[in-house]
Amino acid sequence: MVAADDGTWSLDFPTLFVVPDWITQHCRLESVGGLVSEPQPFEMYDWQLRCTAQFYRVKSDARLGQLSTAFHYRRGQVVAPQKSGKGPWTAGITAAEAVGPVLFAGWAKGGELYDCQAHGCGCGWVYVYEPGEPMGRPWTKPLLQITATSEDQTDNVYRPLQAMIRNGPLGELMKVGEQFIRLPNDGRIDVVTSSAQSRLGNPITFAIQDETGIWTDGNKMTKVATTQRRGLAGMSGRSLETTNGWDPSENSVAQKTAEAKAKDVYRFHRLPPKHLSYEKKADRRKIHAAVYQGSTHIDLDAIEGEAAELLEKEPAEAERFFGNRIVAGAGTWLSRDLWDSRAIARQVPDGTSIVLGFDGSDIDDWSGFRGETLDGFQFTPLYSSLRIPTVWNPKEWGGQVPRLEVAAALDELMRRYRVLRLYADPPYWETEIDDWADQYGDRVVRWYTNRIVQMHAACERLVTDVVKASSQLQHDGCEDTSEHIGHARKAARPADRYVLRKAAPHQKIDLAVVSVLAHEAAGDAIAAGLGRPEPDSTVVVIR
Repeated sequence: MVAADDGTWSLDFPTLFVVPDWITQHCRLESVGGLVSEPQPFEMYDWQLRCTAQFYRVKSDARLGQLSTAFHYRRGQVVAPQKSGKGPWTAGITAAEAVGPVLFAGWAKGGELYDCQAHGCGCGWVYVYEPGEPMGRPWTKPLLQITATSEDQTDNVYRPLQAMIRNGPLGELMKVGEQFIRLPNDGRIDVVTSSAQSRLGNPITFAIQDETGIWTDGNKMTKVATTQRRGLAGMSGRSLETTNGWDPSENSVAQKTAEAKAKDVYRFHRLPPKHLSYEKKADRRKIHAAVYQGSTHIDLDAIEGEAAELLEKEPAEAERFFGNRIVAGAGTWLSRDLWDSRAIARQVPDGTSIVLGFDGSDIDDWSGFRGETLDGFQFTPLYSSLRIPTVWNPKEWGGQVPRLEVAAALDELMRRYRVLRLYADPPYWETEIDDWADQYGDRVVRWYTNRIVQMHAACERLVTDVVKASSQLQHDGCEDTSEHIGHARKAARPADRYVLRKAAPHQKIDLAVVSVLAHEAAGDAIAAGLGRPEPDSTVVVIR
């Protein structure tokens, strides 16, 4: 994920420089607010130019004749706030993919030309290549799709594209209709929604997938995305996603793209500083200034008015739309950003007095241990000479948690550290926990998380110690724990209490529960006078 906080970036890789120049020459739009009567050339903002250069980044070993494989990225994702300029930018990219020089055409020796006249355009524009620069050419038969959940949503791209065609030289090459645009050589640009099933699965050369943060299984758009990508693969084509921030409980297409480990997906997501609170007006202004940086048509006062009104009824939606953050909807238990802000790099030496939390599963949910020192540092212990985290995802162990492995890891932790208490949730692990109690004595406590009063209090204790400025709580930045905390939601119970639940069935929260148990054990151990804080070791703040 790219977080461009200062607006600076370097261009130290080969790319089709001809593409943004072609877009400026051929794509014209009326100015925002109609202050200028004549359509003006579409000149990209800094962030738009950055994303364009990355999307058309060419591999250093690209060979003539390659299509998508000549490029560093197979597809891209741009996450930007509401009204920041995603629609006009993607319209310009679509126009280029339709009739512009978007395919690799070899390496220039210097002095070669891209002459519009040679490609059916009478505007007279000529681009001169520098030595060693990658050259571009158009598709022979371009087949494009602009895709969104509804026709109104596709208008975000289709309307500025229509204007670009009508206002400039593209009208010679592209014939605009209500539902499609006709291109040379029987090419076309189609508008596609989930209801247009007949168009899905067709071979295509390029796809714009707009607002993928609301593409889910429920509205059938996940299937649309995967079907389109199969069609692109057959033609060696590429795709580009744009979206606002998404609700992480919905498992949207945007979320899947952002979390995918594929290296050939370009991701741009400008995030504001984590310490700023969207609920505070002064902080909110700073957040807007950060995420709208470079979008010069934006009036931050107007954005503030819209955001403040939405904040009254849908605070998470306001923060996603205008703050560009990934924020869950109602019922969020603990802000992942707040949790992550307490991460530091620190070693816990052997022999340190600690407590442990444990929550176990069998074939679906995760199992794991979480440790905490008495001076408030929480961490995921490692075991064996391979330094393996004490976290077990059954999918990585043949579909079942390896119980003997878990027992061996605990035995090592008991020997390496001075473990004062282990709070373990018994369901699915009653026999093992009985064995641990026999082996390690009354340090092993059966702590049932289905007790509403106790679990509510333990959850609130951890939240309080994360939120309050005076708290000494810190942690190791374990990514799995952070992710599970982000998935956790409050499930209401009588007397204004709650327990934790999953935001969605596929999203795990087990390590969040383990974190709660470890913190509760630490508080109880201190209250019982079982140990004293260890001297602070060297601490390095993770930036």
